Amino acid sequence: MVANLATMLREGTKTSHTMAENVGFVKCFLKGVVEKKSYRKLVADLYYVYSAMEEEMERLKDHPVVSQIYFPELNRKQSLETDLRYYFGPNWQAEAKITPAGQAYVDRIHEVAQTAPELLVSHSYTRYLGDLSGGQILKKIAQNAMNLDGEGTAFYEFENISDEKAFKDKYRAAMNSLDVPEETAEQIVQEANDAFGMNMNMFKELEGNLVKAIGVMLFNTLTRRRTKGSTDADLSPASN
Repeated sequence: MVANLATMLREGTKTSHTMAENVGFVKCFLKGVVEKKSYRKLVADLYYVYSAMEEEMERLKDHPVVSQIYFPELNRKQSLETDLRYYFGPNWQAEAKITPAGQAYVDRIHEVAQTAPELLVSHSYTRYLGDLSGGQILKKIAQNAMNLDGEGTAFYEFENISDEKAFKDKYRAAMNSLDVPEETAEQIVQEANDAFGMNMNMFKELEGNLVKAIGVMLFNTLTRRRTKGSTDADLSPASN
């Protein structure tokens, strides 16, 4: 049996974590380059991912392993619905489509829930602890980059968790108390790395949209400058 699963996960996913931070979409996001249409596609994907995870964790809340890391106060589905209404409008359920990478992620969550429920620990750890760790920073970046005025970032707000650091300590302690054999612990670490990979695939799908949007913005900026330059030349004394 293992008594340090949280440490195993932290150490065993370091490389995957670094790789995820270096995906183009994430690097742009962290630098404050966020395009609303690309971002709302990510919010849609996350909605389906969290819906699947929270549905399965609720169904398995009495499972000997899942029950130990089942904390409903972490649930993100409702907050993502709030954000989707903001980005897509009242008809968001028809407009917010899942991407192929998002669907693959959802399918994997349902698969492990049916065949190896203890691997849900991997998906919960990868998403929720990441949300708690960098949520407030990402919230500010999104607000500044997209000129949001108090809306569109409900995803990053954990209203039922007053002390995020204390809660993360509680969550890690819960993981360390899991009664799983070494082999299962190693499988959980591997699944967490796979979860990072699925997140990266979602980010990579958005890169094309982001690059295209940035290209359009640059083109429009250059066009405006050229137009302004031509107008200034027409109005100059030498042109009269």
